[in-house]
Amino acid sequence: MDLRQLEYFQMASRLKSISKAAEQLRVAQPSVSIAIQKLEEELGVLLFDRSQRQIQLTSEGLIFIQRVNEILTRLDDSVTEMNDLRLLQKGSIKIGIPPMIGAFLFPHIFSQFHRQFPLLELSAIEGGSLTIQKLVEQGKLDIGIITKSTTTAELDLLPITSGQIHVCLPPDHPFSSLQNIPFNQLSDQPFILLKEDTYIRQIITTECAKHQFTPQIVFVSSQIETIIGLVEQGAGIAFLFDAITRKHDTVQSRPLTNPIYFEIVLAWNHSRYLSNAARAFINFITSSFRPVN
Repeated sequence: MDLRQLEYFQMASRLKSISKAAEQLRVAQPSVSIAIQKLEEELGVLLFDRSQRQIQLTSEGLIFIQRVNEILTRLDDSVTEMNDLRLLQKGSIKIGIPPMIGAFLFPHIFSQFHRQFPLLELSAIEGGSLTIQKLVEQGKLDIGIITKSTTTAELDLLPITSGQIHVCLPPDHPFSSLQNIPFNQLSDQPFILLKEDTYIRQIITTECAKHQFTPQIVFVSSQIETIIGLVEQGAGIAFLFDAITRKHDTVQSRPLTNPIYFEIVLAWNHSRYLSNAARAFINFITSSFRPVN
């Protein structure tokens, strides 16, 4: 039994004529007759009653045509689905998003991308930039939007936006009167930090070591709103991207005297297979995205 036999049988059933089926299929009439006869022999039943001028399905044929219609419909759907994937109408992308990038940048990117590719699904995995980078290197994620730190040979990087790390202060904090804050003046301040797998945690602890003090860490979280809420209540100070602090007028934020800059990049592993959907996202960032600062 092959696909051609099923297609011939379906057309003959629909038109109730071998000759009309052959004409519709643009094949010789004997080809249709022989294909259906072989199908009947293989099944061991008669599919058509040929005693009348117009062929009719037998009871067995009525049952079999239902199954054939289902099979051919599913096949057509599968072919269409594959074409959709090829044409980037459907597909999925596994993307890594750190908490701060998820808080201010990713919603902007997602909304624009979704409008352009409404049937492409983005499956987001949250984690710090350092964790996301490792997952992309290992091929467990298609792409990651991360804060650039150390570069590796496995990853290609595409710049998206940049900015400064600001000190986030309670509304009545004495440092709020300053235009900028010397880092060494923070040695006696309680720190509210992001988790250890984040770039900003790494850079702040490195800065503390450079100024020869151990930070007084009172709370650690991956939730930006939690960190800002604690700062607002006077529980400590935090270090956040300037793009985030600008959106929260319940706290004060100041740059450091010696600014710490960051760069956000799109990262993917050039040595691993990259799906068409993932390539579409990279091309979208390259051609359509406008930096948000």
